[in-house]
Amino acid sequence: MLFVTWPGSCLSLLLLLHYPFTFLLLAVLILCWMYPAFRYFCKMTFYQVWIFTISFLVIIVALPRGRNCENMKILRMAILPVKHILGVKIVVKGKENLKTKKPCVLVLNHQNSLDIMVMMQILPNRCVPIGKKEILYMGSFGIACWLSGVIFIDRKKREESIAILTEVAHTMRKDNFHVLVYPEGTRNHSGSMLPFKRGAFQLAVRAQVPIIPVVISSYNSFYSQKEKRFTSGTSTIQILPAVETVGLSSDDVPKLTEQVRDSMMSVYQRISGMTNGGSHE
Repeated sequence: MLFVTWPGSCLSLLLLLHYPFTFLLLAVLILCWMYPAFRYFCKMTFYQVWIFTISFLVIIVALPRGRNCENMKILRMAILPVKHILGVKIVVKGKENLKTKKPCVLVLNHQNSLDIMVMMQILPNRCVPIGKKEILYMGSFGIACWLSGVIFIDRKKREESIAILTEVAHTMRKDNFHVLVYPEGTRNHSGSMLPFKRGAFQLAVRAQVPIIPVVISSYNSFYSQKEKRFTSGTSTIQILPAVETVGLSSDDVPKLTEQVRDSMMSVYQRISGMTNGGSHE
C-alpha cells in the first residue's frame, strides 16, 4: 500500500540509494529550472571553481618556463571554454583593428568577474594585463596570473604604481608586448562607465604607442548580480580603431582620456541596446 500510495517517493528513494550522483544531478537541474536565483548561484559557483581548478593545471604547464607572457596563451585556452558551459556566446566586431604587431595599450570597460572570461576572447598574443595587487593573493588563479606575466599594482600606493607604469612604458617597445588596462580602476555595476583614471593613457603617451579602445556590451540581458539572474545570452565586443599618441605629451593626457571615454561610452550604449543614454538597470 505504501508503494502504491507514494510511488513518486519510492522512486526518488530508489534513485537516491542506487544512483546517488544521478539523483543529485537531476535535483540540481530541476532546482535550476524552477528557481532562477538557485541557477545564478550554481553558475557563479561553477565559474569560480572552474577558474581556480583550471589554474592549477596552468601552473603545472607554465612552471617550467617561469614567469613569461607567453604563458598567457595557456591561461586563455584554459579559461575560455567555460563560456560554452555557462551558455554565453561572445560576438567580436572590429577584429581588423587589433591586427597589429606593434606594441599598443588596450583599454576595456570593467563590469564584473565575467570580464575575465570575456576578455580572453580578444586577448592578443604577447599581451600583459595590468591588475590590482589583490589578485596575486587569490590562490591558484593569482599564481597562474603571475606566471602569465600579469603586472600587479597597488592602487593605494600611487608613487609605486607610477614607477611601475613608467618602467612598463620603457620596456614594452623593446620587448614588443601589448598592455591591457581597465581604466575605470574597479568593477562597475551601474550600467554606464565610471570616470577613467589616466594611468593607461600616461603609459601610452610615454611609450608613444597607440591606444586601442575595446568595448564590452552590458551583461544585463542575461546576467544581474542584483537580481541574482544568470541565463544564456550574448556578449558583444566592439574593437575600435587605434588612437595614435605619437607627438603627444603628458599635457595632452586629460583631453585624450576624455576623448577615448566618450567614444567608448557612445559605443557601449549602442551595442548594449540603450537609448538616450539610459541603462538597462
